[in-house]
Amino acid sequence: MDKLEDFDSFLKNVDKISELVKDLNSSDVEVQQKAMGTADCYIAALDGPCRTKVNKTTINTNPPLQPSLGLQNESAENFMKIMERDAEERRVRRNVKAKKAAALKDMGNEAYAQEDYETAVKYYSDGLAELRDMQPLYTNRAQAYIKLGKYQEAISDCEWALRCNESCIKAYLHMGKAYQALKKYNESRNCFEKIVEIVPAREKMVKEYLTQLELEEERESQEKNAMQEFDKGEGNATRVPALLEKLSKPGQIPLYYCRGIELLSHAVTDCTGQTLFRLNNGFSIISSNDAVRSCLLQKTKDPDSQELCVSVLKLWRGICCGNEENQKMLMTCPVTRQSIVDLAISEHVAVQKDSLALLCLFSQMTHGRRLVIDNLNVHMLARNLMACILKPKQQQENTAVHILENFAAENKFCIQLRGGLTDSVIVPFTTLLTNISTSNLHVIASLISAIGCLARDEIICHSFAHDPDCWKAFVVAIRQCSACEYKEVLYPMLGLIINLSAVTSPIIQEHAVSLCECCLGLLRDSDGGVITRATGVLSTILPHSPEAVQHVIQADIVRTMHRLLKGTGQSATKYAIRTLTACTAGSHSAREELVKSDKKLSILRHLLASSCDEIVTGNAALCLAHCLECEGIASHLLGTDIVLLLLRHAAGDAKRTAVRQNAAIALGKLCRSEPRHMNKLRELHGLEVLHSCMKLIT
Repeated sequence: MDKLEDFDSFLKNVDKISELVKDLNSSDVEVQQKAMGTADCYIAALDGPCRTKVNKTTINTNPPLQPSLGLQNESAENFMKIMERDAEERRVRRNVKAKKAAALKDMGNEAYAQEDYETAVKYYSDGLAELRDMQPLYTNRAQAYIKLGKYQEAISDCEWALRCNESCIKAYLHMGKAYQALKKYNESRNCFEKIVEIVPAREKMVKEYLTQLELEEERESQEKNAMQEFDKGEGNATRVPALLEKLSKPGQIPLYYCRGIELLSHAVTDCTGQTLFRLNNGFSIISSNDAVRSCLLQKTKDPDSQELCVSVLKLWRGICCGNEENQKMLMTCPVTRQSIVDLAISEHVAVQKDSLALLCLFSQMTHGRRLVIDNLNVHMLARNLMACILKPKQQQENTAVHILENFAAENKFCIQLRGGLTDSVIVPFTTLLTNISTSNLHVIASLISAIGCLARDEIICHSFAHDPDCWKAFVVAIRQCSACEYKEVLYPMLGLIINLSAVTSPIIQEHAVSLCECCLGLLRDSDGGVITRATGVLSTILPHSPEAVQHVIQADIVRTMHRLLKGTGQSATKYAIRTLTACTAGSHSAREELVKSDKKLSILRHLLASSCDEIVTGNAALCLAHCLECEGIASHLLGTDIVLLLLRHAAGDAKRTAVRQNAAIALGKLCRSEPRHMNKLRELHGLEVLHSCMKLIT
């Protein structure tokens, strides 16, 4: 339809036209004649707006008083042909207009990308002149209107977009932004929440917008309350503007500004003082002061300048504590972006301490962390934090580790850190691992936990796993911690190694024997936690290296794991069966050793019967399949419940594919080695199950 009005009009007349066609085919002559007259009126009306060229006289020349049935049908057919022709003409015209509108939309998008919002609005408007029901033109124009500050126009466009598509989430999104700009917070909140109703998967995105909305509401409330306090002229409300006015005087000595800033810090201890500082241009007054800039950028290092620097850092911490709007203002200040990261490694103890304290404040909140990530140099921040940890002379290493661990929880921080990870993190980390002492035990243990958080990122984990110096350092550190019983470091380090060795890497293969040698020594430890984690390292390292497998087999690892499986503990069981499976997969002697110590494989059967863990069950079935390669073992299993156990897992949950496959492989080997097991399989009606699993394996 050319216009929405045409479309609405057409829809209103559909029922009338359908009734008219029915009357034209009526057996009642009087009804037919009346219908033909009505049809003539409709056809005549089409001449104007629809521009349909029809010679109506041909249809109605000398109509008989009692028209024949053939003529009745001809009149109805002609009428329908005219309607169809008109619809086709409209369709063609709409396609032409749709192409023009799409081209104008693309031109508008290009102008928008170049931040020429006025031109973008013009193109979108021209597109709507061609096609008034094209929803993207409304939402795009609404977005451009928001950039121009024309919020009411944006809301109107979003309403039109929703008439075109009532489930258009872009319309609700832009409408929510426009209402927020107009300070109509309830309406804005309703728009954002409507998005989740339509598309629940957008909950995380909507939560971000609702958080920003809450911050905006809070900011407005703070400013309103602060101005009321100022108008009353009570307490610190009048002191803050007065102190800022004095601090705006140029050319004073550093001590003048230092004392003024200290007084100001005492006046901004509550939300009102913090807000009045912001409303009275406090950030600009402080950061534009030449003396302040000089000390923050470390251009002057005399005692007075250092004291001024400390005063400013304390002030910033005071005005930002619990105030998200002030945090945003500070992080967008150019002087802050230049200085705060560098000050973290200042030679002046007090400066470094207060700089790290300010960073720690930001790191403790999601909003603060994201402000830092968006505005500061992430690589430099990580490098300087690691420098604080590496050289703990000023006793700030714990704060630095805490900051790094907090930021490691942010996915965006990890993404930005990927490129320069080696210089900023890996090199200082490996240096610390090779220099463990009683003085840095606590900080290294915390640092390993922070590195573990960073390694949740796939790319960072890959970088650590492929760094040769890192694995050399692990070997050195394990040996030192084992010799000195530094278990507070050994625990998290073994956990980190387990996670990193899940990555396939030739570097891990190169150091596999040394790592396994270290872990074999730890298996003799009296601490069950150390034994469990050492077993975990073996379970992930051994699949990387046949040489390592042969090395641990010679060290009687099969008996050790068999003994460990008799104990309790889910983690220990999971790691032990994986280690045993890795050994039996690559060594016939390992299989024979296991069978020799347990002829009926009671431990494996017990795991198959009792464990609900998919990893444990799958590895138990696979290990059993390996052992069935040994001569006579299938016969030893006659009379046991082995067929029932394997069949139950082969026919189990379809999602547990590995378990089903391993159980089917073991079942197939069992029946092939000892045909008498086949009778039991038939008795349990298991041949179909085995057949279906074998097809799955193939």
